[in-house]
Amino acid sequence: MKKPSDNPADPFKKALAEATKVLAGDRDLNVSYSVDPSGVSGDAMRLPQISRRMTREEVLHARGTADALALRHKYHNAKTHAKYVPPGAMARDIYEAMETARCEAVGARTMPGTASNIDAKIAAEAARAGYDQITDPADAPLATAAGYLIRHLATGRELPEGARNVMELWRGFIEGEAGETLENLQDKLADQGDFARFARKIIEDLGYGDQLGDDPDAEDDDQDDEAEQNADDEEQDSGGEDDSDTDDADADAEQSQEEQQDASQAQVSMDESAAEDAGDEADMPDGEAPMEPPAPAPFSDADPNYQVYSNAFDEEIHAEDLAEPIELERLRAYLDQQLEPLKGAVSRLANKLQRRLQAQQSRSWEFDREEGILDAGRLARVVASPTTPLSFKVEKDTEFRDTVVTLLLDNSGSMRGRPISIAAICADVLGRTLERCNVKVEILGFTTRAWKGGQSREAWLGDGRPQLPGRLNDLRHIIYKSADSPMRRTRQNLGLMMKEGLLKENIDGEALEWAHRRMTARREARKILMVISDGAPVDDSTLSVNPANYLEKHLRDVIGMVEKRKAVELLAIGIGHDVTRYYDRAVTITDVDQLAGAMTEQLAALFDSDPRARARVMGIRRVS
Repeated sequence: MKKPSDNPADPFKKALAEATKVLAGDRDLNVSYSVDPSGVSGDAMRLPQISRRMTREEVLHARGTADALALRHKYHNAKTHAKYVPPGAMARDIYEAMETARCEAVGARTMPGTASNIDAKIAAEAARAGYDQITDPADAPLATAAGYLIRHLATGRELPEGARNVMELWRGFIEGEAGETLENLQDKLADQGDFARFARKIIEDLGYGDQLGDDPDAEDDDQDDEAEQNADDEEQDSGGEDDSDTDDADADAEQSQEEQQDASQAQVSMDESAAEDAGDEADMPDGEAPMEPPAPAPFSDADPNYQVYSNAFDEEIHAEDLAEPIELERLRAYLDQQLEPLKGAVSRLANKLQRRLQAQQSRSWEFDREEGILDAGRLARVVASPTTPLSFKVEKDTEFRDTVVTLLLDNSGSMRGRPISIAAICADVLGRTLERCNVKVEILGFTTRAWKGGQSREAWLGDGRPQLPGRLNDLRHIIYKSADSPMRRTRQNLGLMMKEGLLKENIDGEALEWAHRRMTARREARKILMVISDGAPVDDSTLSVNPANYLEKHLRDVIGMVEKRKAVELLAIGIGHDVTRYYDRAVTITDVDQLAGAMTEQLAALFDSDPRARARVMGIRRVS
């Protein structure tokens, strides 16, 4: 098996990532390459995957996408954008397309090299969408045409053929309805707020004013007098701070100029790199490859013989990085809608769990201690007999006060529909319940990035199909909620499980080992890991070229390791599948509607102070 560093595309990908960080003005940006749609979420950026062949089209598309996303990251303010975004679908699409064009046009003013790169990206996307074949404006997206026109007018550059065709189909209509407003375009580009108001005016001119919603600036009018008064007060209080503010502004300007120079240098460097890589296939000099790393550690602590063909394409990612905030909000609303009839029953079970936990959280004390908190109830005897020593008391710790619970959810395709919906809402409700009882909760999910192997399988095929390659798919481990994040901030993330195309295949052993590794690194004294799955590990790509029990054996080995080390209490719930053949402490339910009750009972039993009560529930193997 070849090492990931043998991939001739790696040096180019590394150079592109560094240039993108400079262009975006954010050294902490995390740049990755994925077959998933490109985009930016927080400090994470996804770029198109580049194969080992590094064709000219791949290189140009990746560079154009990187430049476009970097410029949006640099010049786009999410808060300002959200303030003015229209609620209507068509109005929102036009608004988004115009803002993207604005960021690219502003970037092209200071870094002209980005314009040609983005042209290549636009050309590739227009060709893929078949824009050059459209002859009827009704078949061309108006929002896309509006974005193309804004970019054309702002930069003066001709668009690639397909994009130009779409723009020209709608140009007469747009300029006929909004031509007077468009005359002010150049004056609006630099300020995002001004441009947002300008975009809303364009949308109104085009006949979609009914989709704009309320005027975002109207609600600020009532606060103008108060804001002005506060500003006057602050100016009086600041005294002679104006000079320092000016100095700070000059320093910021100098820093911005340095960043632009760095970006220009990076762009020149990338241009030179692209000239070398412009052939149908690019060969990278051996001297540019990194030094050979030391021998890798085993892929599994549970089984040193467990093999992974390549982990270069595996992904551990936060849920919010897999979808835009607006999409997460929509998915969460869909999840709530689907489970409205079930919420009452789940909430009642959660309240029952909370009452049981809080009953054990009632304070208890140890008296007649030599140190601690002074026992006021025994002061009377000291008054009556001054020679009597003072009495102190110490509060007893409850067993679960220093506890963390991890819910590990199977995100495989067989969970699609009602099972994943109920799993998501149960995780949400139980997470909030345990949080109210001061128990930290982590919610994780596991699946693969592709069906039937993904990029790992492509690499294996390109390397001549070595025998017994081991795990042959790209993992995706999802963090829906970390243990230290409050539920109110991560509630939207659980809606991601409703995303079409997310649920694929399941490699349970590595997911369980990943969750166990995260738990053992935490400081809490007690750690509980609950696995929710509807079947044995299945990955067609892996099982087609390895022994039939390859993934199942590894799962058993990992379970054995976790139970032997005893650092984490492990339990499982199987949905329609007998997981008791894997886990010692397990419940198998035959109906997904029983999931909420099973999760509640198992967690309540673990926190029960009576070990016999724990044993009774843990001994249940099936809920019929």
